[in-house]
Amino acid sequence: MIKFFLLILVLINTSCKSEDSNTSKIETLKFTQVFENVALEKPVDFQNCGDDRIFVVEQEGRIQVINSQTQESNLFLDISEKVDDNGNEEGLLGLAFHPNFKNNGFFFVNYTATNPDRTVISRFSVANEISANPQSEFVILEIEQPYSNHNGGQIAFGKDGFLYIGMGDGGSAGDPKNHGQNLETLLGAMLRIDVDTTQNGENYGIPADNPFVGNSENFREEIFAYGLRNPWRFSFDSESGTLWAGDVGQNAIEEVDILENGKNYGWRIQEGTKCFNPSTNCDTTGLVQPIVEYTHEVGRSITGGFVYRGEKINSLKGAYVYADFVSGIIWSLKFDSGNLPIVTEVFQTEKYISTFGVDQNQELYFCDWENGKIFKFESK
Repeated sequence: MIKFFLLILVLINTSCKSEDSNTSKIETLKFTQVFENVALEKPVDFQNCGDDRIFVVEQEGRIQVINSQTQESNLFLDISEKVDDNGNEEGLLGLAFHPNFKNNGFFFVNYTATNPDRTVISRFSVANEISANPQSEFVILEIEQPYSNHNGGQIAFGKDGFLYIGMGDGGSAGDPKNHGQNLETLLGAMLRIDVDTTQNGENYGIPADNPFVGNSENFREEIFAYGLRNPWRFSFDSESGTLWAGDVGQNAIEEVDILENGKNYGWRIQEGTKCFNPSTNCDTTGLVQPIVEYTHEVGRSITGGFVYRGEKINSLKGAYVYADFVSGIIWSLKFDSGNLPIVTEVFQTEKYISTFGVDQNQELYFCDWENGKIFKFESK
């Protein structure tokens, strides 16, 4: 069983922000606003495609492309007419570039739509370096959503070339339909699909080593891992390929997980390491416990980040950096399976940190959802 660590910090008042400071508890670290002339609305994802362009997803349905050398920005894609962003957790939520993007020009998005309410995973094609073809949409997968919240949002390609899709439990509160433990639904799970093939009438294939391939119990073969409440942001360690996720909690606990093939991460049996349903004496047999968890006295909505593999910040090398959307605290986590994790509070900010991102050199950034600003981690 993976060891877990309960993060205990000085308690903060989560009804308001702590004093903003870019002075880190790691003495050699700071964050600096970048692309100051770029106006963004509700940024929720930050991606690169392997060159000096930065792509920022706006929740209302647009993607902006920024040339990191000239600082110029352009509207890359606008599908706001297709996107339902009426709920706080709905909208255009994720972007991923095909591993062979340089040659095929394919990229993928995750958005919510109506009639019926659903998550849509679609492929688009580029028109040129600064714009996509909005008419090129090819729908890969649609998943019905029973409520407006807990839609997940992140999509990403692993080193295996497959597309991973983080799906929340479908919403409301407490997972009333128990989607997290129901293997017959695509909700409450990390999905893994092959977007380079078709299979059984679907616009995607199933990787041969997905855990439920060939089962006779009607379990969904797209599932890679399950027992998740709302894995809003996840990422792959660019060096090891390890899949890190921040799973947003219900009433009490936020958690960091390493997701592995076929594993059950406990929701709604547990919230973090605590029994949730039932509230006592829950059966935790076979459940994977968090690497790190923290209580709602510290923060209320985890934003998963990245393992830092850049070259400019020695103090962060090999550390997983993540934050809380409500409290604005940023942490670094150093962990290997043989030892307890080491958690460091890096910054207390006034930012509503919706997402982290890296550029082509693996240098680390984050976005402030409320003010539409982008910040970069730097050494002093």
